[in-house]
Amino acid sequence: MTDIILLDGGMGQELVHRAGDRPTPLWSTQVMVDHPGLVAEVHADYRAAGATVHTANTYAIHRDRLEGTGMEGQFEALHMAALKEAAGVGVIAGSLGPLRASYRPDLMPPHDKAVATYAEVVALLAPHVDLFICETVASIAHARAALEAATASGKPVWVALTVDDTDGTRLRSGEAVADALPHLDGAAAVLANCSVPEAVSETIKVLATGTRPFGGYANGFTKISAGFLADKPTVDALTARADLDPEAYAAFAMGWIAQGATIVGGCCEVGPAHIARLAEAITSAGHRIVAPDLEGVPA
Repeated sequence: MTDIILLDGGMGQELVHRAGDRPTPLWSTQVMVDHPGLVAEVHADYRAAGATVHTANTYAIHRDRLEGTGMEGQFEALHMAALKEAAGVGVIAGSLGPLRASYRPDLMPPHDKAVATYAEVVALLAPHVDLFICETVASIAHARAALEAATASGKPVWVALTVDDTDGTRLRSGEAVADALPHLDGAAAVLANCSVPEAVSETIKVLATGTRPFGGYANGFTKISAGFLADKPTVDALTARADLDPEAYAAFAMGWIAQGATIVGGCCEVGPAHIARLAEAITSAGHRIVAPDLEGVPA
């Protein structure tokens, strides 16, 4: 029997689907503003599904993403809104998403500027969250900056790497995942996220060679399209897979557990039904679903 930490699934895409609004470059942030209470409903559904870690809807709340949207002056208020929606649900992870845009390591600011940008977010969230997840980390430079800022909080920090959908041994920057591992000093766990599950399965093999707790949470997109790599993209440039139902997703995640993963969950297009089926699969296999301890080591 292995103790498994079960993350929630995707927030942004779940909000877009439930709201039914036309997607905007502000993605989950826009839905949170336009539909108060909807984020809390999604959190509650993941809790009911069995998740033991709940990621606050702060992924896309960066000053650079708010530029030109009319929400530039709401930076602090938006973070507080996301935390309010997550209140009372359980163990809360503060999400630190990529600066400028997802999957674009070429847009990463210089190290000192990136650290300072992340540090402002960390300072806002630290009093209210139990741990941080540096999400969709696409390059070694990205990992180093986000980790430096987040570890200064004194809270456990997990780093989630996004990898090439056709080669899970490489980050989206082209750098080898194995080469990133020595740069993750201070991380309590390392994960693979927001990549197709087939690629995550390859990444897990690399993460298993390290010394930290590891795991994965994949997305359900067919691929990251060229349209989504343009400036100010919207998620309607991406297509959800038709072959990744809850049973199929659980099979992938159970494969990661078989390789030694102790932290699993879901990313974009992986919803509460997927997490509920995964929870069933974990317990049926004789494992125990647990919450993380606050030192960053699985309980």
